[in-house]
Amino acid sequence: MSTLFGNATAKPIVDALESHLLLRCLFKNKPSRLIYCFLMLAPVWGLAQQADSLKKANEQLKHIGDTDRINHAKTRIITRVTGQVTDAISGQPLPAISIRYMSSGYGTSSDKQGKFVLVAPGSYTRVLFSYIGYQSVTKTIKAGQTNGLLIRLHSSQTELKEVSILSGKRGRYRNKGNPAVELIQQVIDHKEQNRMEHSDFLQYDQYERIGLSLFDLPSKLIRSRFFNKYKFMLDTTQIINEQPKTTLPVYISEKVFQNYYRKDPPKSIQILNAEKQINIIKFIDTVGVDIYLNRLYGNNIDIYSNNIFIITNQFLSPIADHAPEFYKFFILDTLQSDRGKLVELSFTPRYKGDLLFEGKLTVTLDGNYAVESCELDINKQININFMRNLQIRLDFEPFPGGRYYLSKSDVKADFGILRNKGTGVFGERTVFYSNYKLNEPLEANFYRGKGNQTMIKADKRDTTFWIKHRADTLATGQAQTYARLNRLQSMRSYKVASWLATTFVGNYANLGPVQLGQLTDAFSFDNLEGSRFQIGGRTTPQFDKSFYLDSYIGYGTKDKQLKYNVSAYLSLNKIPFYRYPNDYFKVSYQYDISIPGQNFSINTSQPPLSSFQSGASDYFIYSKIIKVDYVKEFDNHFSFDLALKSWNQQAAGNLVYRLNDMNHTLINNLVTNEVNLGFRYAPHEQVIQGTTDRTTIHSKYPIMNLLIRQGIKGVANNSYSFTNINASIEKRFYMSQLGYADVTLLGSFLIGKVPFPLLNISPANESIAYDPDAYNKMYYLEFVSDHYAGINFTQSFNGFFLNKIPLVKHLKWREYLSFKALYGGLRNENNPMYTKDLYDFPAGTTSTNGTYAFGNTPYIEAGAGIGNIFKILRIDIIKRFNYLDHPGITPYGVKFSFSPDF
Repeated sequence: MSTLFGNATAKPIVDALESHLLLRCLFKNKPSRLIYCFLMLAPVWGLAQQADSLKKANEQLKHIGDTDRINHAKTRIITRVTGQVTDAISGQPLPAISIRYMSSGYGTSSDKQGKFVLVAPGSYTRVLFSYIGYQSVTKTIKAGQTNGLLIRLHSSQTELKEVSILSGKRGRYRNKGNPAVELIQQVIDHKEQNRMEHSDFLQYDQYERIGLSLFDLPSKLIRSRFFNKYKFMLDTTQIINEQPKTTLPVYISEKVFQNYYRKDPPKSIQILNAEKQINIIKFIDTVGVDIYLNRLYGNNIDIYSNNIFIITNQFLSPIADHAPEFYKFFILDTLQSDRGKLVELSFTPRYKGDLLFEGKLTVTLDGNYAVESCELDINKQININFMRNLQIRLDFEPFPGGRYYLSKSDVKADFGILRNKGTGVFGERTVFYSNYKLNEPLEANFYRGKGNQTMIKADKRDTTFWIKHRADTLATGQAQTYARLNRLQSMRSYKVASWLATTFVGNYANLGPVQLGQLTDAFSFDNLEGSRFQIGGRTTPQFDKSFYLDSYIGYGTKDKQLKYNVSAYLSLNKIPFYRYPNDYFKVSYQYDISIPGQNFSINTSQPPLSSFQSGASDYFIYSKIIKVDYVKEFDNHFSFDLALKSWNQQAAGNLVYRLNDMNHTLINNLVTNEVNLGFRYAPHEQVIQGTTDRTTIHSKYPIMNLLIRQGIKGVANNSYSFTNINASIEKRFYMSQLGYADVTLLGSFLIGKVPFPLLNISPANESIAYDPDAYNKMYYLEFVSDHYAGINFTQSFNGFFLNKIPLVKHLKWREYLSFKALYGGLRNENNPMYTKDLYDFPAGTTSTNGTYAFGNTPYIEAGAGIGNIFKILRIDIIKRFNYLDHPGITPYGVKFSFSPDF
């Protein structure tokens, strides 16, 4: 591979890539692993930068380095203020006091002891101290120096008499008779009337900005000679966790929306008026990154909802219906402001490891009990991986009628492989809401439009538009990010690093008009082929935007047979067949092996764990498939696939096709010709687009599939006419503190007389890897049926129970339960024991497990698992409950899976 770069300096890069290939196989194309992969790839980028810099002349390096040092010196001035804020009368320390430099975006707040540290790059001479209920104070300081201040604030408001705050030793916490809980219950009881959606019609504007940066980069890397020319990328003005940090911006996005809501019948419409973004992590799908970061940093943080979805998990809102059962509440202060009577409360989880917030609420006492402001944080013991810190700030503005509507949402979170050190990823999502209009309906036809719409040339807005429509002013570092990233993208070393990262994550080596891959399929092992070697490739839009080719060729050292696939695509919408949305014709010819019951198509993906088998079965099929497809996807994520398929299959391994006649005649080839029609509907689906597959970002919405296969008798030696209908529906149920449950209902019914290879073969799994969609204690080709119904259920508790066990809770393990049941049958017309001209079922022997029809009881297996071991490993123990008399069956098994997740 190093020959691609033409010099020996690329070898360290290639070695780094190859050392990560196993991780690439294990963590393939999973959205919740973006941050993990990103952190793992940081060293690769550094190596690529080194390789490129060594090729440049010393004079050029010196010139660029001098320029950067001059620019860097301008931002090297640091102004620091430290001290404590106290009440001028009582002398008590004041927490949560707002402290900021005048005419800047830099600020902080005092801690529980009233102490503070404010550090920011630049020359600042005035600092402002402010808080509701106290007179603001402005102090003059010395710019570029460390200033120590003791601030005493005078009250500007009167304490309310409605709430009594008792001091002294705190007794055992109780909900009963607790004024804080009684107040929160009032907030809960008034939630519905305070929601924005309480109005019959609602309109508002929305401006959102998302930024992503690397921080705490290795100091040796930053100071190294070869990094000099990249120092223009560094931002020294960013504040992370109240500390100035030198960061490397990698992604920024800005969008402007108009939102419309109708209560009855319910309808929401969001119109994208403008968008602007730049992304140097292009090895990850840009559109998918934007979607995922919105999900990660809270796409819609509604304090009035029972649950708040953020960091890929559901957190219980502090004003959820049952919040007092999970949170402790305390009254901090009572206030009289120009907005009326207010009370400030704090809250904290009863159990620190649960998915709960801690923070503060300010609530109105005008009878509406609306939330006026909110701070949501997390504690250090929470069971979330890789996250170092999370801060959420919600601000509300008063509206006529006593309502408070959200005016600003700000979410900051940083992640790292290590908890307290090492390179981290910092992201911030800031959203401004403005121009609210209540009960001003538009024409009825307007609400018949699509839920998500985009204005023409939304991505072509000029600078004047953004200056006018930004709800705030970009910080100095943010304003320079676009220019910096554009400059970086023109550099050769970045292009090399991006190529490496894309190859590593995407599994394809991009050579312009052609891509080589999939790289993880280059080697695999099974009992039939022995060691299998494979190479493949496909064309890209650089070759042709309408016509695409995709192929591979593989060879097994044991069976000494060549396998291959050639596919040609005609894209009607000029979008590659591996991108959404599909609208193409496909013609393919394939010769390869498969395991009976894996699926109805030939799956050539060979994950490393799947090469290790735990069963004794040695059933394989050589399949020769000629297929013509038309695939169409719609904006609402409804799609269909119409196909003509000719399938010639030949038994291999220990599998033999024999007629159930007197001579048990050997059948060398089974030929079928089919018309297939598949439908899929995934409402509100959001996906991360990989290079070959899409990964659905889990949500509460179901995914429905329907496949109809019609066998055509009398065409090209096909002797069977049948209709097979398969249907499934899968859905994730979020259960707040109890985690989530994944439920799949599936069923099938076959009409016609067919031999067992054309029956429904229950998907089994004999590998050591856990398969959520297969039966993990069933052997290949063990059960066949012509009708069945089943349920798959997996419950993830997210550590809810283990978090409460002493010592164990520090491991941050997570619990899983699974249950699968399949009830089916086989009519006599398809059972070779009762009907002639069918194939004998494979018999169970010492080396094979045999094939059977379902009896009067369903197949049942269940499992219990522990996940998040070392943050990546999950181990499941599976128990099979029946049909234990089949040869080679053991009731228990252990399965493994690698699943790094938040």
